[in-house]
Amino acid sequence: MSSALPFRAAIFDLDGVLVDSARLHFVAWKRLADELGIAFDADDNEALKGVDRMGSLDHILKLGGVTRDRAAREALAARKNGFYLDALTTMGEADVLPGARRLLADARAAGLAIGVASASRNAVTVLDRAGLTDAIDHVADAAAARSKPAPDIFLACATALDVPPAECVGFEDAAAGVEAIKAAGMVAIGIGEPDTLAKADLIFATTDAVDLATVLRLSARPQV
Repeated sequence: MSSALPFRAAIFDLDGVLVDSARLHFVAWKRLADELGIAFDADDNEALKGVDRMGSLDHILKLGGVTRDRAAREALAARKNGFYLDALTTMGEADVLPGARRLLADARAAGLAIGVASASRNAVTVLDRAGLTDAIDHVADAAAARSKPAPDIFLACATALDVPPAECVGFEDAAAGVEAIKAAGMVAIGIGEPDTLAKADLIFATTDAVDLATVLRLSARPQV
């Protein structure tokens, strides 16, 4: 048994942790579901948190009992992305979640490298429109990784930041994301409801409620 090194990197999910772009995804998926004649509401949308585009599409098709071949599904996913990009034009710095800028600044002041691990293939665009690009050292490419709860995207981010997974702390608002962080061998901070994020090492109700000093104290725990 040896003492843990302090965290050297913080890796953040994007939607629901740093920015409120989940509403834009809902608008886009709802528009596609309506075209397909599939009933889809805000409660259904909750199941898509942390899930990549094709996984989300498959979930919606299953809700409607609809089957499509691979080519048709790829076309539908591309159509949804077009709807999302339309909605994204309305996004700006006002969509940054309360406390997100402070949390990023606190992480930087603590000497942590900062990464984003998002299921969204538009993460770079979202960060740019939100005015957060300069605060981030690396954005993991969701297109090159298995979707959460697989750990791939968090591991890719840690590799790009040149920080071992055990010295990273991840922030997520989705159960699948928390599972991905844990599978990557990182400490997981949940943001949201305790019942949903029960596997997280520490949970805060909102991004604004996150106390980084409390989070960093977790790194002092002994490691086996």
